[in-house]
Amino acid sequence: MSEQKTIQNFKIFDLYDLSEVSVSDLGLKPVINLQPKLILKSHGRNVQKMGQTKVNVVERLMNKLAVAGHRGKKHKIELGRITGKYTKNMGIILEALKLVHEKTKQNPVQILVKAIENAAPRDEITVIEYGGARYPQAVDVSPLRRVNLALKHIIHGASDKAFNKKKTIVQGLAEEIILASENNGESFAIRKRNEAEKQADSAR
Repeated sequence: MSEQKTIQNFKIFDLYDLSEVSVSDLGLKPVINLQPKLILKSHGRNVQKMGQTKVNVVERLMNKLAVAGHRGKKHKIELGRITGKYTKNMGIILEALKLVHEKTKQNPVQILVKAIENAAPRDEITVIEYGGARYPQAVDVSPLRRVNLALKHIIHGASDKAFNKKKTIVQGLAEEIILASENNGESFAIRKRNEAEKQADSAR
């Protein structure tokens, strides 16, 4: 029995225990995967419907890091520090989580989950065409898209903090995660959430 218990409670990368991490936003609970695996590497095998929900949230953050230069539909910025290499990208994430742990003295994955909950927009706008004219229309955001947008904005915020600055991408990412978890207005992800929700309010 004790042997089975130790197998169930192993930590990701033998560093962070996910059994103590909780999701307080009930809407996001089904789409934030906190399943513990020693190495978070799904090899991109998530191409079925809702497949992203089967990928651990830390790995999803790393996947967004690989395309940190994307803005809209264009790849605007080339970042030499970030490559398509799993080892390098996950190394950046782990260093950032280590920095978060040192600054907050809490489980960094819990801080990341809190940051995602705070940065996930509840409403956004879409464009509908009626009688040849196009109008903005407020819509609710699906839980999966809420998490995707939050992860994307956290990475973009980290990238902007580090691009052509003295900060490294590791420091930028750690700072962005902490600011977003505190619901701080200086966080890029929080600003983007507020902007999306204000636009939706005005389009109702």
